[in-house]
Amino acid sequence: MAGHSKWKNIQVRKGAQDAKKGKVFTKVTKELMLAAKAGGGDPGTNARLRSAIAAAKAVNLPKDKIETAIKKGTGELAGGNFDEITYEGYGPGGVAILIEAATDNRNRTVADVRAIMSKNGGQLGEAGCVGWMFDKKGVLELDKAKYTEDQVMEAALEAGAGDVLGEADVWEVHTAPEDFEAVRQALEEAGMELLSAEISMLPKTTVDVDAETGRKLMKLMDLLDDYDDVQKTHSNFELPEELLAELG
Repeated sequence: MAGHSKWKNIQVRKGAQDAKKGKVFTKVTKELMLAAKAGGGDPGTNARLRSAIAAAKAVNLPKDKIETAIKKGTGELAGGNFDEITYEGYGPGGVAILIEAATDNRNRTVADVRAIMSKNGGQLGEAGCVGWMFDKKGVLELDKAKYTEDQVMEAALEAGAGDVLGEADVWEVHTAPEDFEAVRQALEEAGMELLSAEISMLPKTTVDVDAETGRKLMKLMDLLDDYDDVQKTHSNFELPEELLAELG
């Protein structure tokens, strides 16, 4: 997974730009509603909601908007009627793509996602066509410049983490979904600042692509991420070093 964090860092920088346009606010607000709808409005008993609140605070979503989104999710206020859907398909080079969406209109969303895929060298597939290529994992990232591998491993592994990987300029901690909260709490209690913490779909194996295919894939993934109904995207491609260097 040598390119996982490098590609993610590119997406994070883009996410910071999107925040100015309100796109990130839209996504974190929807996740707050979905988390509250699925597990209730108390973050003390709803781990997903705790993660959603942390993500919302990280992008400076105002406290009143966080509270409103939670109330919409629990049904205390109107407007939180979103369904969660996962689409599966293939991108340029035949790479696998998973798309997590939140929508109040399934027909609109599937038509729009299919159009984005087909116009950019991809193809929407049947349910289950690529999902088996991914594992659901907790992923927590810490700055390599701030913490040693021993520091991270001691706190993470004792709390139940499955692995600690050195990726680009970060330490990447992987956990089973059920151990995610315990590991995050352990790292924070050890005084470590997390760059990111989320439940993600990680590819079991990755596919190397050339620079031309990589550019097409980045364009497709950006267009999917820019679509308001899409919450997260996942793929199994590795960008070539030459393209990563060019992107900085």
